Amino acid sequence: MSQRTSSGSTPGSDTVTFPLDPWVREILRCPVSGATLVDGVGPNGQAELHSTAELNPLAYPVRDGIPVLLVDDARRL
Repeated sequence: MSQRTSSGSTPGSDTVTFPLDPWVREILRCPVSGATLVDGVGPNGQAELHSTAELNPLAYPVRDGIPVLLVDDARRL
């Protein structure tokens, strides 16, 4: 798995790790809209996958390196 980072995201740290390989992100889709998902950072500095849907985009948490693509766990962007 790749270890990509985004600076300035986590309190007390300057990096957030996105453990998903690019090929995995390419096949994952938003379960609501079918839109592609891109790396993002949540309000508390946690890794997320953000839907690229134009209408009603959602953010899905990544917990322990595993994307949680459950609508009930998503937040609106």
